Amino acid sequence: MFAVVRTGGKQYRVHPGDKIVVEKLDGNAGDKITLGDVLIAGDGGSLKSTNGLTVAAEIVAQAKGEKVTVFKKRRRHNYRRKKGHRQQHTILKIVAIGDVKAEKKAPAAKTEGKPAAAPAETKAESKAAKSPAARAKETVETTADQHKASEVAGTPTENPAPEQEAQANPQIQGDVEVTPKNAARAKKATAGGKSAKAASTENAAPAKGGAKKSSKAK
Repeated sequence: MFAVVRTGGKQYRVHPGDKIVVEKLDGNAGDKITLGDVLIAGDGGSLKSTNGLTVAAEIVAQAKGEKVTVFKKRRRHNYRRKKGHRQQHTILKIVAIGDVKAEKKAPAAKTEGKPAAAPAETKAESKAAKSPAARAKETVETTADQHKASEVAGTPTENPAPEQEAQANPQIQGDVEVTPKNAARAKKATAGGKSAKAASTENAAPAKGGAKKSSKAK
C-alpha cells in the first residue's frame, strides 16, 4: 500500500517501512508522530478513500542539510555580505499507513568463518599421519628432481653462429680491437715476416770469423 502525504509544503509518496527526509518537525529521536494530511492512497492499481486515513511515522534523527553560502554585493559602494545557512531536516520512518503496518524482515542467518580453516587442519592431519618411510621417500624424490634440474641448467649449448658472435663481441689486444679482418691481416703479416727472414739468412755473406777458420784448415 502507498500514500501521498504533505508536510512542510512538500508532497511525499511513501510505503510502510520507507525513510524520508522532511522539513524540521518538533520531537526527539524515537518519538512517534502522525501525518494527517493524506492526499491520496491506494493498493496496487486501486485507490482508497482518504477520509480519516493517517500515516504513522517515527522520528529517526534531527539533522541538517548541506551548507549554502549567501553572498551579496553592490558595485561601487564597497558593500559585501557573506552568510552561510544549513537547513534543518527531520528523518522519518513510516511505520504504518492506516491499519497496514510495515512487514518485519527476518534476520539473516550468520555464517561462521571457522569452516574456511578446516582444509588447513586436514592437511596438517594428513602430514602427521604419514609414516617416516613415506616422508623419506618424498625427500629422496625432491632431491632427485633438484639434481636433474641442476644438470639441465649446467649443460652448455653450442653456438650456432660462431662467426657472428666474434663480430658482435670483438676481443681487444692493447688498444686495437681484434676482428676477423684484423686477424687475417695479422696472420698474413706474420707469414710474410718469416719468409723474408729466411731469405735474408740464406743470401747473407759469411762472417769474417768463418772465413779465417776455413783458410787455416786448408
